[in-house]
Amino acid sequence: MNYAGNQSEIETRMGLTYATHDSVALAGDLYLPKGSGPHPCLIGIHGGGWVQGARGALQYWGGWLAARGVALFSVSYRLAKTGQKTFPHAVQDVLAAVQFARGHARDWRIDPARVGIFGQSAGGNIGALASLAGRSPLFANGYPGDPFASESTEVKLFAGIYGCYDVLNMWNMYNARHPGENNIEKFLGASPLDNRQLYFDASPISYAVRANNKIAVHLSVGTEDDLVDRKANTDAFAWALYQAGFFVRTTVLQGAPHYWGGDPIDEPNSYAGFLAPRLLRFLQEKL
Repeated sequence: MNYAGNQSEIETRMGLTYATHDSVALAGDLYLPKGSGPHPCLIGIHGGGWVQGARGALQYWGGWLAARGVALFSVSYRLAKTGQKTFPHAVQDVLAAVQFARGHARDWRIDPARVGIFGQSAGGNIGALASLAGRSPLFANGYPGDPFASESTEVKLFAGIYGCYDVLNMWNMYNARHPGENNIEKFLGASPLDNRQLYFDASPISYAVRANNKIAVHLSVGTEDDLVDRKANTDAFAWALYQAGFFVRTTVLQGAPHYWGGDPIDEPNSYAGFLAPRLLRFLQEKL
């Protein structure tokens, strides 16, 4: 069954402009369960190393989740380039998407009290920051002119797939593998050798504190991730969350590398297919 395209079970609304930030139009694709609802909703954040990627990477998740009663709004956000940082801008883009979804709750047949964030890789970094730190002064009220700027940016949960939760560790990884092409520096606009506070502020693990622990978290990662160091990111983030009293669940995929999050869920032996029912149980419990 191709869950991404089964129009008898879901409704899709593609290319919805959810905000225009600094003259950049930002769009999202909505995968909506049929029926009166109200349905829970996830804001989907694609990966791509902060410099590339597209919201269509979450198309299989959108169809699969919508067919099971969970709406997904998969969004684009501003991507970094050399000399053009997008921190904290990308996080503020995601917060605007949360507000847009809430502002359209009646039309979309979603429950505005049941909104979460789902991010992969770099999208895991951005999504975790929006979830745990979105109300902090660094990120909040960045675009008061947005049509739904008065809506809350709070979410019930965050679900991350092989996310980057310690950007200093990721900076070191990039520096070792691709000297001179450090995506973290492009995203943040500075090296940690010049501004270590910036790297603290951009790391979701910095916000794993008791004040934020009403948010439930699900983290998934492969044992053979060849891009984002599992121990320094997912494992360390999960432990910090546990210590601070968060509800945390993890799914560790034996043998899985990076880059499988956008694979078709119904393919034989798909890593995404292994995660899907486990993630759904978490969503049914906490969203």
